[in-house]
Amino acid sequence: MTGYVSPFDDRVRPEHPLAARPAQISGLHITLLDISKNRGAEFLDRIETLLLAAGAIVTRQTKEIFSRPASLDLIENITRVSDAVIEALAD
Repeated sequence: MTGYVSPFDDRVRPEHPLAARPAQISGLHITLLDISKNRGAEFLDRIETLLLAAGAIVTRQTKEIFSRPASLDLIENITRVSDAVIEALAD
């Protein structure tokens, strides 16, 4: 990966430091979040295969509706059990 592209409009949001990246994937609990857009599950299927091969513990969650924020229950559940989250945004 060559860099990080923020999904936020940096012209209106204050800059926040990036979270530290883990030294390794093995043993981490990673949640894959499908936001219910077309082909998101297909993308996450491939990511899940790669993460499992690297020794990660993978959980999958699905957001109720892609056009609305995730429910607080879903967010709390993910943050309670996850070391990292990968969200599928693609169509």
